[in-house]
Amino acid sequence: MSRLRHFATPTALAPILFLVYIFSNPELMSPFDYTYRIAEAMLHCRLGLVEQPPSWLNEMVHLGTRYYSVFPLGSVLCMMPLALLKRIHVIDAFPAGFVAALIAAISTLFFFLLSNKQGMSSQRRVMLALFPLLGTWTWCNLAYAGAWQLALGFALLGEAGALYFAIVNRRPWLAGLFFAIAFGNRTEVLLTTPIFIYFLVQADRQIESEGSQVERSQTFAGLMTKRPAVLSFIALPFVLGVATLAYNFARFHSVTDFGYMRIPQVASEDLYRHGLFSLYAVHDNARAMLWEGWRVGDDPPYLIPHGFGGSIFLSCPLLLLLLRKPKREGATVIGSWIAILLLTLVLWLHGNPGGWQFSYRYGMILLPWMFLILLYNGGRKASIPEVVLLVLSILINAYATYLFLWTSYVQP
Repeated sequence: MSRLRHFATPTALAPILFLVYIFSNPELMSPFDYTYRIAEAMLHCRLGLVEQPPSWLNEMVHLGTRYYSVFPLGSVLCMMPLALLKRIHVIDAFPAGFVAALIAAISTLFFFLLSNKQGMSSQRRVMLALFPLLGTWTWCNLAYAGAWQLALGFALLGEAGALYFAIVNRRPWLAGLFFAIAFGNRTEVLLTTPIFIYFLVQADRQIESEGSQVERSQTFAGLMTKRPAVLSFIALPFVLGVATLAYNFARFHSVTDFGYMRIPQVASEDLYRHGLFSLYAVHDNARAMLWEGWRVGDDPPYLIPHGFGGSIFLSCPLLLLLLRKPKREGATVIGSWIAILLLTLVLWLHGNPGGWQFSYRYGMILLPWMFLILLYNGGRKASIPEVVLLVLSILINAYATYLFLWTSYVQP
């Protein structure tokens, strides 16, 4: 009976999140199917489209006789199963809403499992598992289900899966597989490679014990004795990385060229007058992520989020608890903060702060690390402030999702 209860909660969470996301958007099919179309082309041994894509796919790059997507190879590979299903006539259109719901369900399952071996109440584990997918801007943006949003969703899922198999259920090969999914969809995730390796090789790390610390000498010794685990972890990401460079070269004759600046009119936009990455972009990204507010109207619904950014703390008040002092010390908290700082720096240097979005959609890749910090700086049971702030966060994001996806109050 205890084993049945142990599996009942995660088994129920996943389908609940799946259904929530399925019904979050009235349009289950998305016209923004860049990666799906390229995956179909790859089944015909082509890296690009022969025919001119429809006008709404305006980020396709025309070079020679082909139209190429600027999405990295990993994003296309994630769509290959769907392209195969279409090839054998199981589906006839891009099931964007289904993919978004599946990402949400699996991600929530991993977040719940990440809190295993912590001695926490099931209520707090469920609460934290719901936080990234329902209590943040992920809900609205992922449910929109365009190729951009799905890539971020796959990156979120990949990070969560990699953390689970690196920290809780140590399976270096599986951790590497999910890490490849993460950085294959969002290349900047590659910066966190040393942190994942550090988690894998820590000697005698007991994440359930309070105040546990690992000496540096132990870590270096662990690195030498656990070389097979490290090699298992980096094998698939290395193969994907090399394949991505070859993919770039085959399309744009440069291993480092993903094609973004080749998108029509992008190079001439004011956002990129200093290049794709620039210190000049930091202010706009910081504003979109931290202090952009909501509009106050004279008529209902009165409070309306901006369509091009919004403070992550307004969309998720629960994040205010990140500033609490950790109750369990250890490398996990430090590593999580380092990952957040590294990823945020890269995101802030990008010329475009995210375009059409609720809050700061790029910040989705920060959420697995924020989850770990909240996991460690709280108690064994859910506190009243945590419950209140989570409920408020879920209500805010439900409201925003409704306005963005069901009404015309928020306009691009």
